Amino acid sequence: MKNVTILGATGSIGINTLDVMSRHPEKYNVFALSANDSWEKMEKLCIKHLPKFAVMVNEEAAENLKKVAPDGVMVLQGEAALNDIASHQNTDFVMAAIVGSAGLSSTFAAATSGKRVMLANKESLVLGGNLLINTAKASGAELIPVDSEHSAIFQCLQAGKEGLNKIQLTASGGPFLKTPATELYNVTPKQACNHPKWKMGQKISVDSATMMNKGLEVIEAHFLFQLSPSKIEVVIHPQSIIHSFVYFNDGSVLSQLGLPDMRSAISYALSYPSRQISGVEDLDLTKQSSLEFLSPDMDRFKCLGLAYDALEQGKSVPGTLNAANEVAVEAFLNKKIGFLDISKTIEKTLATTPISNLDTLASVVENDHLSRKIAQSFIKPSHS
Repeated sequence: MKNVTILGATGSIGINTLDVMSRHPEKYNVFALSANDSWEKMEKLCIKHLPKFAVMVNEEAAENLKKVAPDGVMVLQGEAALNDIASHQNTDFVMAAIVGSAGLSSTFAAATSGKRVMLANKESLVLGGNLLINTAKASGAELIPVDSEHSAIFQCLQAGKEGLNKIQLTASGGPFLKTPATELYNVTPKQACNHPKWKMGQKISVDSATMMNKGLEVIEAHFLFQLSPSKIEVVIHPQSIIHSFVYFNDGSVLSQLGLPDMRSAISYALSYPSRQISGVEDLDLTKQSSLEFLSPDMDRFKCLGLAYDALEQGKSVPGTLNAANEVAVEAFLNKKIGFLDISKTIEKTLATTPISNLDTLASVVENDHLSRKIAQSFIKPSHS
């Protein structure tokens, strides 16, 4: 029986993880759950799954949860408590599913204490890079990717990397793949969050619309699979059936296919190296329309190009890219800037923020704070 701690339990990855686990009650126990401020959702999860610990980052939310939590569930508060449950001696597996840099510290806590880290928080690798990889190596922690694309590559490389030529991450292209570039100026947050294939939170939906999500995934793939940027390509595949390609030097190409359902990747991260029922229906290709593949338009998707540039520069630049993007997306969602201002804000921040070596977690956090401050200074009221 594996004790599982889910960081970000009320989000879509957290809910899907609990769904997969509930299909195998003999294998997995819900040990601890965390959320930021959604205490009412957390109350329902506590009643259903009876974790030993429930962490609310928000103080008021923790107080509210304490009043209604079932007997036996200990409610903790604050960010330090996330690190405590992630590194707890009784935790075996950690689902790192907190969105953005807020998940950094707890992901490192899990990696430092030798856990299996099921990595849905790509920002930890974008920010921490080889520092996180080396931390995991030193402690014997396992980093198992949960992003569907990285899970696909991880699965295709189970026989090893010998003869590996390049990898190709598939991208849906988001809601604006066919929107004329001249109309992107007036895009609203609601339109940007209306993803054609995946149900996701607001932040990641906007990232998908700008293709920054794919840019962050390119950086994540670089660190996970230790590949140079030139060996990591992006191809747009609107149907989201093929989750990535792996090319070998003998002309062979491996890929992993499945319906667009995160439970496949979550289930594999839980059961690795074996497989188990995930609740995902079988793929029937005879019922699928034709599968399309397109090269991304770098003029339309400027954020993808910025991510490649940041990866080429290395050091603190990917962390700065991520911080600037988080600030810009939040400003867009709050209607302070327009959709096209997201990439402009990131570009200005990258040009202004000093580049440094990130060799400790403290230096990663410091760069993140500085980059945010600089990005914030470029947020001007939008045209609307």
